[in-house]
This record gives sequence, C-alpha cells and structure tokens, in this order.
Amino acid sequence: MDSFVSAIIIAIIQGITEWIPVSSSGHLFIFESLLDYKYSLTFDVALHFGTLMSVFVYFGRDITNIIEELLKGRFKSENGRLGVYLLIATIPAGIAGFIFKDIFELVFSDIRIVALGFGITGLFLIIGSFDFGRKAELSFGNSLIIGIAQVFSIFPGISRSGTTLSTGLLLGLDEKSALKFSFLMAIPIIFGANMLEIGNEKLPSELIWATLASFIVGLLVLHVLYKYILTSRRNLRYFGAYALLLALGLVIFTML
Repeated sequence: MDSFVSAIIIAIIQGITEWIPVSSSGHLFIFESLLDYKYSLTFDVALHFGTLMSVFVYFGRDITNIIEELLKGRFKSENGRLGVYLLIATIPAGIAGFIFKDIFELVFSDIRIVALGFGITGLFLIIGSFDFGRKAELSFGNSLIIGIAQVFSIFPGISRSGTTLSTGLLLGLDEKSALKFSFLMAIPIIFGANMLEIGNEKLPSELIWATLASFIVGLLVLHVLYKYILTSRRNLRYFGAYALLLALGLVIFTML
C-alpha cells in the first residue's frame, strides 16, 4: 500500500481512538503492523497535536474559564476547583511517565503486552458500565484516584479515556461530569508527553496534513461521544466487549 495512504489511515485511526475508550496506542500498534508502515517520532507528535487541538476547540470556553479562575486565585469557584482537580489528577501519570519512560517504550513492541492491555481495558469498561448506586462529586481524593488510574494507560492497549472515565463512574460521578473530566485530563498529559518527546524541535510543516486529519476526525468523534454515545454508562459495555474480542484475537494471532 502507498505510504501516504497508510499515513492517512493512521491519522484517521488516531483521531477516532484517542477519544473512544479503546486505546489509541494499541490501535496504532496494530495498524502500523497491518499496513507495514513505520512512522517517525515527529509524525506521532503531529498526530497527537491534532487530537490535542480538537479537545482545546471543543472545550475552549471551559478551558478559558478554568485558566481565568486559576490566574485570579479563585480556587473555590466551580471552574477554579475543576482546574485544581485537573492539576492533581495529572501528577501521578506525569511522574510515572518521566521516571519510567524507557521501560514504557520497551513494552510498546510486545504484542502480548498490547493484548493484555486490551483485555484489562475491556474488563474495566464492562465493570464501569454498571450502576452501583453510589453518588459523589469531584473532590481532592477522587481526582487523585482518577489520576492514579490514568498511570496504567501509559501501557499500550490500556485506554486512557476508558480507565479515567470508568474510575470516575465507579467513584460515583455522573456520566457527564466523569466524561468531561476524563477528556480535559487529556490536555496536560498529551501536551506534556509531546514536549518530552520532541523537546525544542519544531514540527515539519509538511506534516500539517497529519495534524489536520487527526484534528478533524478527533473533533467529530468528541462531539458524538459527548453528546450521544457516552451519555449513558451502559454503552461502555459495547466498547468493553470490543476490547475483549480484540485481545482474544491478538492472543490467537500470537499462537498461530
């Protein structure tokens, strides 16, 4: 297959799976192997920059309000508290990603680890789809727990949005609050990971199409998930079943 067509497919897959709770890293690993396409570090950063911009655009007003409240020191307002909770939730994954960066890079090449990650994601989503009757609001403790859950998503196959969303629901958050918090949590993590990878280098201008493709697809998927699909926790079980089937398929593939 033509390398440009393969790259377009990879960009679309990134835009879709960054927000759907089924692990973008795991799917990129699979499609890279299927298409026999080895993309560069800068290409990967360009893809993630596109999906990062999609959440910035979709939640632009919320993000502006949060930053404004934090800068004014209004930490007890609704948006101020949300900003503080987002910072708290970012700390665990930020520390883990920085310290264990080399280890995480090694496991990305092991299909068995990817299969295990999909299996964990599937189980977590199915458990999170059940309503255990617990009701709670965001707090310091809840934010930290959700942040710790996000650490596991550094492993390929384990969905970041899936683990954080399911954890929020299991803690008692309502669907909309858990979903919004999960999506907003992506901003510092994706931004920090990209800065860690690319450093002071600039993205090549010829990769703007990759950023644009993942941005447009990511924005559309965000809207559909936030407004229609993940408004009910029950729908998580369908994504969970998909992740489990994918894990099983990968296990069978490794045995052939």
